Amino acid sequence: MRSYLRKLGLLAVCWLLLSCVWTGEIVAAPAVHPPAVFSSPLMPPRAVSRPFTAPAHPYGPGHRGVDLPGAVGEPVLAAADGVVAFAGVVVGREVVSVQHRGGLRTTYEPVTPEVVTGAWVRRGEPIGRLAAGHPGCAAAACLHWGLRRGKEYLDPLVALHRPRVRLLPVPDDWSTVG
Repeated sequence: MRSYLRKLGLLAVCWLLLSCVWTGEIVAAPAVHPPAVFSSPLMPPRAVSRPFTAPAHPYGPGHRGVDLPGAVGEPVLAAADGVVAFAGVVVGREVVSVQHRGGLRTTYEPVTPEVVTGAWVRRGEPIGRLAAGHPGCAAAACLHWGLRRGKEYLDPLVALHRPRVRLLPVPDDWSTVG
């Protein structure tokens, strides 16, 4: 019986391979990219002066990022590798946005840009200088740092904390498991 099942399985595999070759329908799996590695946009890392508050709905009130206290003129660093999606003025405020792999985008404001749209930046590379004028900030200057995936705003601090992988010990009776 086992011999029959083995031959049947082998026949099924051969049939599958031949049908793929015959029709030319071998499809490669999509490329899998590891998630971007993030670090703080200000060095040394700071305590948050105003935390992320998710809105109840897309146009509802909330705080779509975190505020980090800093000093006017301090370097602002790219939090992860990516392409500068925007560097300029939005509603009277200077902003830099960086597009990262995995559909993530970080925003930094108020920041006087030292990069141009389309430029490739590496994690930790200066992208601009912190400017004064962020409303609601108790410090002389605060960096508003935001993170989005598509149209959904996320807490950027979550990107800083990568989950730890832990291996469990193998039980003594491993050969009898299963």
